[in-house]
Amino acid sequence: MQHRYENGVSAALLTGAAWRKSRHSNPSGNCVEVARLPGNAIAMRNSRDPEGPALVYTLDEMAVFLLGAKDGEFDGMITEV
Repeated sequence: MQHRYENGVSAALLTGAAWRKSRHSNPSGNCVEVARLPGNAIAMRNSRDPEGPALVYTLDEMAVFLLGAKDGEFDGMITEV
């Protein structure tokens, strides 16, 4: 069975998703959570809105993003402008 998930799907509808967040997250809720989905997809949601919209990516999309993050390609996104 092929699974198809639309971006913006309510995270509450992703039943059975095991959401994970970084050990660097803090108690004030400044974190993103991810969950592996059936059909080789990964969902992301805002931990402050656990039933809100989830963005869904393929494994390939997440792999290239994570490689870029590990290489520091996005470090400028979190520095003051």
